[in-house]
Amino acid sequence: MKLLEGKVAIVTGAARGIGEAVAVKFAEHGANVAFTYVSDSSKEKAAALEAKLTGMGVKAKAYQSNAGDFAACEAFVTDVLKEFGTVDICVNNAGISKDNLLLRMSVEQWEDVMKVNLNSVFYMTKQIIKPMMKARSGSIINMSSVIGEMGNAGQSSYAASKAGVIGFTKSVAKELGSRNIRCNAVAPGFVETDMTSYLKEGEAADKYKAGIPLGRFASAEDIANVTLFLASDLSNYVTGQTISACGGLNI
Repeated sequence: MKLLEGKVAIVTGAARGIGEAVAVKFAEHGANVAFTYVSDSSKEKAAALEAKLTGMGVKAKAYQSNAGDFAACEAFVTDVLKEFGTVDICVNNAGISKDNLLLRMSVEQWEDVMKVNLNSVFYMTKQIIKPMMKARSGSIINMSSVIGEMGNAGQSSYAASKAGVIGFTKSVAKELGSRNIRCNAVAPGFVETDMTSYLKEGEAADKYKAGIPLGRFASAEDIANVTLFLASDLSNYVTGQTISACGGLNI
């Protein structure tokens, strides 16, 4: 059973990691996928992903676009609407971390994280709610983090940005529920991606895994499965919620 047959989904920051896994999962379930990548160094990976998704029998297109830039988001969504006709699902996944102790953190580091992790969610959501309101349906999924719920030393900017995503999600859900548009967040714990490659083994990995009741880091597919649930009609009475996909880390 394909849960997203014929739907059009946007996934930002999908050249690798969680975003890539979400794009693949959505295509497996019949969604046409428009996804973004930001850097020239990701162009080859993005092209490969586009080819992979197309080979799965859906329409897919990669767009080089900076989610942390309002004008770029506006142009991207305009292009997607021209190419795909509508947007049913939006996964705001683009994100970065520039970890540092507060004493050493520069203003530029703080602002860079806010721009990509939090501002981008506002920029993209502001654009995609227009076609969703016209259709009187839609699912918006914002990628937060368990760090936004718990905080973590050395990650004040990241934690603040991801906590902001949760507050934004709740507010949008209240604003748009009457239009049958749902807005939820996913709060992953430690996920085996390029961003956490330094934690794959050794004492640091053992330390973090010891605090996770399930005893392991998540795979990107674990997070994609939760995102699929929120994108599909299986969750059509779920809105304004944050699902912590963290193996029990925040219990």
